[in-house]
Amino acid sequence: MTDSARQQQLEELFREAGEAHHQAYIETDGTDEEWPIWYAGFLRERLSKLLNARFTQSELVYLLISLDAEVRRLAPGANWQAYYARVLLERYG
Repeated sequence: MTDSARQQQLEELFREAGEAHHQAYIETDGTDEEWPIWYAGFLRERLSKLLNARFTQSELVYLLISLDAEVRRLAPGANWQAYYARVLLERYG
């Protein structure tokens, strides 16, 4: 599989996670201060398969928090799904 195809799959996975999270927290309009924990649970197995990498729940929570901070600092307003996918491919691809 090409990096471009894997990038697209990762982006789609992050979009799917975002939609599922919003649905899970629809009563609060998607607001969840502990979102990294929810996302890590949703993404862990799927990311492991796509990246051929193993993550513990806490590693993935930390990674998501770090990526969120990076996007806010280095690329505010950027497509976070594409940013996360690119960084994860660089680190684990």
